[in-house]
Amino acid sequence: MEPRIQYTKTSDGVNIAYATVGQGPPLVWVTQPLVSHVQLEWRQPFLRTLFEGLSASRMLVRFDVRGTGLSDREVDDLSIDGWVRDLEAVVDRLELPPFALAGHETGGLTAITYAARHPERLSHLVLVNAFVRTADVTATPQVQALSEMVRKDWEMFTESIGGLVFGYRREEGRQYGDLVAAAITPEVYLRGSALRRNADLSDLLPQVSAPTLVTHHSGIKYVTMEVTRDLAARLPAARMHIVEGTYADNGEELVDTIDEFLGESAEPAGQPPAPGGLVTILFTDIEASTSTRQRLGDAKAQELLRTHNTIVRGALVANGGSEIKHTGDGIMASFPLATGALACAIAIQQGLDAEQAETPLRVYIGLNAGEPIAEEGPDGRVDLFGTSIDLAARICDKAQPGEILVSDVVRQLAAGKEFLFSDLGETELRGFEDPVKLWEVRWREEG
Repeated sequence: MEPRIQYTKTSDGVNIAYATVGQGPPLVWVTQPLVSHVQLEWRQPFLRTLFEGLSASRMLVRFDVRGTGLSDREVDDLSIDGWVRDLEAVVDRLELPPFALAGHETGGLTAITYAARHPERLSHLVLVNAFVRTADVTATPQVQALSEMVRKDWEMFTESIGGLVFGYRREEGRQYGDLVAAAITPEVYLRGSALRRNADLSDLLPQVSAPTLVTHHSGIKYVTMEVTRDLAARLPAARMHIVEGTYADNGEELVDTIDEFLGESAEPAGQPPAPGGLVTILFTDIEASTSTRQRLGDAKAQELLRTHNTIVRGALVANGGSEIKHTGDGIMASFPLATGALACAIAIQQGLDAEQAETPLRVYIGLNAGEPIAEEGPDGRVDLFGTSIDLAARICDKAQPGEILVSDVVRQLAAGKEFLFSDLGETELRGFEDPVKLWEVRWREEG
């Protein structure tokens, strides 16, 4: 059943088409403007499956931003601020209580801006293949090729973009191209793209306090994994989920993931576990950080540290880790599962190894598991203490650059989980009377 279309007017006089489907807690979905058409989008198999799934247990709110779909097409202001006014008008017309907000691709710019400006209005934030800097997407070869095509042959552009999104020679791609042709004109697309060419919302990310789910389709190449990971790492309360394939694949998984996330209470993510539980502790430490700072100078050394922090925090978000504290030259984190900690450690080393920097950045990583003592400090942050923490730090000290070393208890907890270990035997560690059995995690792909 297609939704009933209604209209509201923005503060600057633009008529905005919107529709609601289902009943229950509200979820407002801000889609990619290229395919924003609140009526015709329901005839797209992927979007229909998505929207029907999301509206099964809640009220789904969709609207066309200015210049697209059934909203006013002849509009001067096509900026992100204009899009936010469109969202504000719909939310105010429906008199929504605290609601969940989702931003799809370029629609994520609207969602992030609204979340930063109106934190009291949101219960959750969902970002689907979103980005914070338009240059990260427009610089990709796929988007550059399509941008040239827009100016020369709009019909070929609409046909090609479906292949880019769904994979070529698939029926979903052809149908998607038809939706683009109906949703927006080439003039509006080009004019809006020019206005947003240098958009960068990085400064807004620390102001987004809502629990956030960042999802990424592995088959969507114009929004890279690095862009998604960086976005998730810089949001204060974010987690990340990877959906294999393109939009035409695993649609139910995306619905289930969002459903599960929205069903959780709106508590900040990334908090350390409660005292008394078994956790796995991870330490990172940057190789020769002091001598590197003296050799490169403060500015370049700080740039390396920021790279380390971004990669580590992205890996924490993706693998269920909680940052406990920054140690100056590294990060201490905790995990409810040893498998999550190991996957995170591998992701860190692989991420750093992939960095093509003038100055290579290498880290030591050590892991141990135990039941530490949790105490809240004067700043309200929880820190962890105890023998298990000390041992994790000493194991990190023992590692070589680029190595991941773990205690025997971590190796046992991960038994049968397809991680590869090399037995290093028993080793003397400073401050511990008895030798400690250590294992190296093999993280490089075997040639």
